[in-house]
Amino acid sequence: MRPLRTFVVRPALPASLGRLEELAYNLWWTWNTDAVELFERVDRNLWADLGHNPVRLLGAVSQSRLDALAEDDSFRGHLERVLEQFDQYLASSRTWFDRHGGSPRGGVAYFSLEFGLHECLPIYSGGMGVLAGDHIKSASDLGIPFAGVSLLYQEGYFRQYLNADGWQLERYFDNDFHQMPVRLERDAHGQPLTVSVEYPGRRCVAQIWRIDVGRAPLYLLDANVPENGPHDRQVTTRLYQGDLDMRIRQEVLLGIGGVRALAALGREPAVCHMNEGHAAFLALERIRVLMAREKLSFHEAREIAAAGNVFTTHTPVPAGIDLFGPELIDQYFGRWYGELGLSRDEFLGLGRQNPFDGQEPFSMAVLAIRLAEHVNGVSKLHGRVSRRMWQGVWPELPVDEVPIGAITNGVHTGFWAAGSEMEPLYDRYLGPEWREEPSDGEVWQSIFQVPAEELWRAHERGRERLVSFARERLRRQAEQRGAPAAEIAQAGELLNPDVLTIGFARRFATYKRATLLFRDPERLRRILGDRNRPVQIIVAGKAHPQDVPGRETIRQLIHEARRPEYGNRIVFVEDYDIDVARQLVQGVDLWLNNPRRPLEASGTSGMKVALNGGLNVSILDGWWAEAYSPELGWAIGRGEEYTDPDYQDTIESRALYELLEKDVVPLFYDRGPDGLPRGWIARMKTSIAANAPYFSTHRMVQEYCAKAYAPAMTRYAELSADGAREARELAAWKRRVAESWRDVRVLDVTSDGRNGDVTVGSKMEVEATVQLGALGPDDVLVELYAGAIDPNGQIAEGSGVQMTADGVKGGCARFRGTLVMDSSGRRGFTVRVRPSHPSLAPIPEPGMIRWAS
Repeated sequence: MRPLRTFVVRPALPASLGRLEELAYNLWWTWNTDAVELFERVDRNLWADLGHNPVRLLGAVSQSRLDALAEDDSFRGHLERVLEQFDQYLASSRTWFDRHGGSPRGGVAYFSLEFGLHECLPIYSGGMGVLAGDHIKSASDLGIPFAGVSLLYQEGYFRQYLNADGWQLERYFDNDFHQMPVRLERDAHGQPLTVSVEYPGRRCVAQIWRIDVGRAPLYLLDANVPENGPHDRQVTTRLYQGDLDMRIRQEVLLGIGGVRALAALGREPAVCHMNEGHAAFLALERIRVLMAREKLSFHEAREIAAAGNVFTTHTPVPAGIDLFGPELIDQYFGRWYGELGLSRDEFLGLGRQNPFDGQEPFSMAVLAIRLAEHVNGVSKLHGRVSRRMWQGVWPELPVDEVPIGAITNGVHTGFWAAGSEMEPLYDRYLGPEWREEPSDGEVWQSIFQVPAEELWRAHERGRERLVSFARERLRRQAEQRGAPAAEIAQAGELLNPDVLTIGFARRFATYKRATLLFRDPERLRRILGDRNRPVQIIVAGKAHPQDVPGRETIRQLIHEARRPEYGNRIVFVEDYDIDVARQLVQGVDLWLNNPRRPLEASGTSGMKVALNGGLNVSILDGWWAEAYSPELGWAIGRGEEYTDPDYQDTIESRALYELLEKDVVPLFYDRGPDGLPRGWIARMKTSIAANAPYFSTHRMVQEYCAKAYAPAMTRYAELSADGAREARELAAWKRRVAESWRDVRVLDVTSDGRNGDVTVGSKMEVEATVQLGALGPDDVLVELYAGAIDPNGQIAEGSGVQMTADGVKGGCARFRGTLVMDSSGRRGFTVRVRPSHPSLAPIPEPGMIRWAS
């Protein structure tokens, strides 16, 4: 039965508690322990039962309880203290961005298909979403003019449970947005603010919701509105579900609808940051808007839009990229071809590594790469992997010169340490700076002043809390599975709070090798069951519902863990989410990560563990490849990459057993007369001091500001100024160069001492004759490209030295350069030519490099 009228019922808060609701709707409370404890005081049991959701809490608690709290001087004093912190945070004019002379210039909009902010907002699936959540929290702390853009999912990602055989099953629950810290944006008449995007033969309408994350708003589009048909209302039902048609509709809504939502809200960001390729269609919408408003051609508008676009790729394998067939692109963008002034082939070429290959599918990552001037991977190793993956966009460039950089991920220090036993210890010895300046390495050096006894006791309390949490979850899992009473009772007694505890939790993709530890069951049994030095393992994680091998991995792991010889020392905690993750990273002694290198782009769980005093044992992949040193953790192998996966698993499982047997377990149980593992504690301190400041999203976002946001804001403003004069001139110049480029070639290269040996420190003069056709010397950059010669006779990791023009005659120019011999060995050089213009982006133009032959 449809209602005649709908309305929202709000809690009847007493006047003295009125601002509790304001606090509930700003996720600042999620990284302020004092604020979390305030909500716990409202009703501790209800707070836990409602998934730590303060909006539901205030709506569910009894009126008599609210009235009693209003009369409670202690509670009101607590509220006033939290509100004072909250108001100071929001009103501060001395943020990092302010202190460093930041100018909004339109600000930054960060587009991500998911945001993992807190367990009370189940609209995320895993690591990439949690990273987005940490990113926006740090942007808020740093005072950057920043807004997030995403979709609001009616069911979000699935809730996991296992059947008696260990097979993953999924439950979906409707999110009641009116009982979550999210609010509808409304127009001047109080009606929900909406935008629309075009689907084949129809329009899809979406309303805009807002989540306040400290100072930064997050806007989310919701297509579950009456204006849409049933098929389109499902666009925002589930995350990462459905076929390619559903995926392209979601990505059209995110990218194009997201830009339109910002415009409807009066926001026009200078910088749009695409967190993975899902949002890449935003670049087309930015171009379309600029063309219409400024009367620009596609190529002119592209210069401005690309200048203000940043693209972060998280995927180390081509199979992880969204690819669409040309027919699907025709359906959704056929009318855009003419509107943008492009032919079908030109449009499809924007999403192809080889724009002339009609068989190549349309890649969202390639579209983002081609329409962004700042592209990066999420660790140094992933940057190298990405340059190899996408070299096809610049086939004429050596792989090390492919313009994809790296900004290593981090974690939000305040959020992931909030509520931990380490938090008061940091307050006492590091002072408030660990919260306010978490990326300052000097602040974390004070960890060495913490008495070993105090650090160890805090860590032990964290492990005790984790064991208590896991026991309760395991007991409830057994109940829900319909287990016998004896099994339910036993579940509540599993694990030992005094035993070395290893954590392993992640998405159950096969490359993460969750069962590597079970390669030699007898050896594992000896490690776990040593009477004097026992070990226990807590495992958690989900497999995508359509990932059958991943689900089978979970089933295999459950069956292995149930082996009687392991003595119930391996447990699986179901329904991995932010709450489970927080308990694990704050309580484990050791974090295990054993992906198949180089398939882990970054990984952030180990960073969270290090922040909370735990240690890492990991394959040298992702972040650990740059973080590892022997004094702060353990490396499985030395970064080898294998062609035989089975052989690799054998070698690396043996290496893992060796580390556990000979290094990790003995160090943990090596206790002095005072009962302290002083060697272990020393590693804890070194790990915290080294990892906490660098692997912080504050450092990460500051690096984005320096390397991407600030340059993009400046360049976007320059190209847009004066009626887009510079963009028009640059596009015209590019068109002229493109038309003449077929005539450009290196005709001749000569040098002194060409065939003889030379000595270190000597110089070699090189002269090149270049045919320029209709171009002039100022239109090109001619370089000596030199470096060491590898075993295949190729220049390895070369570098360019600019040559200078020395005369023009008959469409040809002579260029001279000097090569300095800075090291010995077999070396070589060649000459290359590429376009050059004062306004040209530092990214080489694809297809426009000429090498001497």
